[in-house]
Amino acid sequence: MTSSADYDTSAYPPFAVTTDVVLFTQRQGQLYVLLIERGADPFQGRWALPGGFVDIDEDLHDAAVRELAEETGITAERLEQLGAFGAPDRDPRMRVVAVVFWALVPGLEDPVGGDDAADAFLVSVEEVLSSPARLAFDHHQILTDAVERVQKVQG
Repeated sequence: MTSSADYDTSAYPPFAVTTDVVLFTQRQGQLYVLLIERGADPFQGRWALPGGFVDIDEDLHDAAVRELAEETGITAERLEQLGAFGAPDRDPRMRVVAVVFWALVPGLEDPVGGDDAADAFLVSVEEVLSSPARLAFDHHQILTDAVERVQKVQG
């Protein structure tokens, strides 16, 4: 068996994988989504879905659960994979593919911002989708796709 040390990787550009989590809940009959305020560049101060880089030896689902807990203080093990988002320019730092997970959690507790999130909060989906410029990266598209999934599940 060969190892990665046996290959010249200098010809390959930097490439990373992240996980993002779209966590929904219902409040006052409306659909809400969990968001963070980015505490650092890129997009410092903008709203984003909780998420981050996958560690080299980490499973995708485990990375999503870890990032969610680190950035919001919320633990959610039952996450379903929504899809992958990989437009070449989705992250200004380098080529990044995001694997996105989602869940609808009744009675979701209030989040607490942590790690590289300046804050964490629940916002009505209606408010977020009506303000696409407030979201970092391609999170408006991700949220739109996740809302479609929720609507299909709820019938």
